[in-house]
Amino acid sequence: MPGSRAPPSTRSSLCSACPGPAACDPSAFRAPRTAMGPRAGALVSRGLILCVWLTTHRAGAHAEGFSQEGLDASRADLWASANTSLLQGFRCQPASQLSRDHLSALIRRMASQQVLLKAWQLSCLANLAALHGLQSDFPLHPPDLLLFYNLGHVKEADCRAFTGRAAQGDTELLANLPDQRAALQHSALACLGVSHPPRLSASDLLLLGILVCDMEASSIVASDPHVLQNLQRCPRLTPAQQAALNTLLTSGRTVLGPPISWNLEGLQALGPLATYISSSLWMQVQEAVGLDFFGSMVAACRAGRLSQRDIRHFVTSFLEAKAKAKLMSSRPKRGTGRPCIQGNITAATLQDDLFLLHYDCSQLESCLGSRVLRANVDRLLQHPLPTECQRVVKAKLARIYPSGIPEEQLRLIASLVYLYSLVEIRQWNITSRDTVMALLASDVALENQTEAILQKFLDHKGTITSALLVAIGGSRLCWMSPRQIQAIRPSEFRLAGALDTSSCPQSRKNQLFFKAREAFGSTGPTAAYYDFVRPYLGGAPTEELQRLAQANVSMDIHTFTNLNPCALQNLSVNNVRTLLGQNVGDLQKARSHPTISSWLRSLNKSLDELGLDTDPASPTSPTGTHSNAPWTSHLTSPGEGPGKDAPTSGSPPAHLGYLLLAVALPSSLLWLLYWGALGPCWDSQCPLKTALCW
Repeated sequence: MPGSRAPPSTRSSLCSACPGPAACDPSAFRAPRTAMGPRAGALVSRGLILCVWLTTHRAGAHAEGFSQEGLDASRADLWASANTSLLQGFRCQPASQLSRDHLSALIRRMASQQVLLKAWQLSCLANLAALHGLQSDFPLHPPDLLLFYNLGHVKEADCRAFTGRAAQGDTELLANLPDQRAALQHSALACLGVSHPPRLSASDLLLLGILVCDMEASSIVASDPHVLQNLQRCPRLTPAQQAALNTLLTSGRTVLGPPISWNLEGLQALGPLATYISSSLWMQVQEAVGLDFFGSMVAACRAGRLSQRDIRHFVTSFLEAKAKAKLMSSRPKRGTGRPCIQGNITAATLQDDLFLLHYDCSQLESCLGSRVLRANVDRLLQHPLPTECQRVVKAKLARIYPSGIPEEQLRLIASLVYLYSLVEIRQWNITSRDTVMALLASDVALENQTEAILQKFLDHKGTITSALLVAIGGSRLCWMSPRQIQAIRPSEFRLAGALDTSSCPQSRKNQLFFKAREAFGSTGPTAAYYDFVRPYLGGAPTEELQRLAQANVSMDIHTFTNLNPCALQNLSVNNVRTLLGQNVGDLQKARSHPTISSWLRSLNKSLDELGLDTDPASPTSPTGTHSNAPWTSHLTSPGEGPGKDAPTSGSPPAHLGYLLLAVALPSSLLWLLYWGALGPCWDSQCPLKTALCW
């Protein structure tokens, strides 16, 4: 089924373009041993801009044949041809050294290549664009970037064009900027001049795009039926929005007509919205149409085209409707000892996409033999079994394997893992990394189960490698025990890349930060260290944050909102101002975020009173009045921004030519530069010591 565009992944990995961890082991990216000594566990990022800039800033000025003047003439062309992989590695520190024209070329290239950046990249890029007065070029900028722009700098005459462009973005990127997200919706409705609650016309809906996903449920029912097209883009609907959707569908006002007239094509055109159809509504749909659609949904599930959440929601609702209809028509007598009525289940039976409609959970118990289950457990579990049916399968497997499920079968039952107790997991024999990845990669296992599965693997002399960390994802780090986290070798942690640990409890964030500091603590200057440790700063103590503030790292607001609230409350106002640097104005966009609001409560002050309402487009007025009112008539002109060579962060100004060298140089030379940039040389035999070591 077609669905909304998936938000960009929150974690980056070395194997993102590979068919699987086994096919792309990150250990293959280790630098070979040379006469200079080993370089164990250096992280190879897809975006080497920062590291190469740090290197070339030291060494590039002395390189023969690469004069500043020579690169000036061609660097616009270099930005215009930069590939997507490099652009996805965008870092604000080096980009802050770009002139207005080159920053503009970079942003336009991102738009033309449809580069998907993450929230922490977009927020600081939006501030750089504001500093250079580039917001007026918004028709040529990525829609995601517009979501982060200061709405007070959008001219009233441009509000419809701006709204239409921004509405093509992914509003989930604003998860940590609740005030910006609310202001965006308010500004869009003000631009349209609609009433409250809004009754949106077809033309309004066409303009608003994904912004409708934040509308109240009453607006869904009151608006033009074309609202279905907007709702298809929503990553999820609230319970109230789901109820409103069903009310709208029941009314018959949509292109599908009344439920009794629905057909397969119309249901499939609903895309992900079909998974929200209530059981009472399914009872009104013609049986043949419902069966055809159910079969198509199961086929999509077995092919991996539907999320577990969506398919379970749909199956539960549909089967509930069928059970109600059957009860109303025949009122069958149910009993635990009911014999097999539908016929014994075979391998061929399990191929039927309508299998779950023929065999309810009691029939599954009666008709599924041990031999068929043992040989076809993977085929059976490809069906979206309800929890009751999953328990039946688990019980049957326990009878087949009383001493514990064999390892080769464990890899096939990932969808059942959440049903197993710690005592049962301790009976398992887990010796392979592939088994661990199969059991944990599906996000079904719960906290204690994750820890137990990993421990069984470690007890058999297994090791937690970077490939394993990448495969199971950052959220699984949250559920590892402190002892297991400590067992991760720093070299493997470096190779795993930036793992998303934002959902971890604070105690785990603290432990993961110290593991990250152990892994990246020797990566050279603070700018390089910060770039690597940034994903784990949610566990950083106050002293670490104060040290980073002194280094002028210009922390992005996304990272800031994920800091330890207790550590943040120990920072002074000046610490916060210096820590955020040019991004301090973003506090207004996130002032109601729990982390920031708790900090403000501890001070008993507002952002205005603290002088932290700085507008990024007015760097000369660090305590000036912040304006985020929608559709004002002023817009910073190019001349009002800083000089094109003025640095906008605490880093020393770098020559753009050296940054662009990262685009132009072959990958082998980039690796050489990167290899020397991440840390000091180890002994006097290093021939590049003068140029590459700090």
